[in-house]
Amino acid sequence: MNEAADQNWSTRTLERQINSLYYERLLMSRDKSPVVEEMQEQTAPLAATPRDFIKDPYVLEFLGLQDNPGFREAELETVIIGKLQAFMLELGKGFAFVARQQRISTETKDFYVDLVFYNYILKCFVLIDLKSGELTHQDIGQMDMYVRLYEDTIKGPDDNPTVGIILCTEKDQTVVKYSVLNESSQLFASKYRLYLPSEEELRVEVEREREMVVRERLERYG
Repeated sequence: MNEAADQNWSTRTLERQINSLYYERLLMSRDKSPVVEEMQEQTAPLAATPRDFIKDPYVLEFLGLQDNPGFREAELETVIIGKLQAFMLELGKGFAFVARQQRISTETKDFYVDLVFYNYILKCFVLIDLKSGELTHQDIGQMDMYVRLYEDTIKGPDDNPTVGIILCTEKDQTVVKYSVLNESSQLFASKYRLYLPSEEELRVEVEREREMVVRERLERYG
């Protein structure tokens, strides 16, 4: 347990260590270096990826906006900043706040990213664009450009590829399927809720997650 926590193993990595009796082999070996090196080599493909850290949906009930359906994106951003700690807890593990409305520039124009975080586990910047409506192709194109600009102008040589997340109230799966979101490992769109889901919504979400996990395992292991 301590080893898994200290090294931030993913669930798949932990399963591999258990099934391969890594801990037992390590205890029995006089020369532990080859065992550790073999483990690191075998688990490298199982390392955590941005997809493991992105939720869908995010529940932002703590913002208190459920009774104000006409809010604007600027208002959403302001409320999030006012309750930043709670928002970061909802984002998940490893997030640190970097900036609000951070400017990234080309030779001719300035652009502003709503919220910027750094994930110290993934070792990458995470850009968040807030939308008060349904996801559009324009939103995806804008975030794609932000990520590319950030890669060229701000990301350091030791940082992993920048991740972009579009938070929206609704997303059409057709838009997702026929856009760069479908194949990109850096761009994501997630819905957010301003209230806790009902029991039926939770049941549907759990079933959706279960089917997704089964599908991923079938694709990975045949």
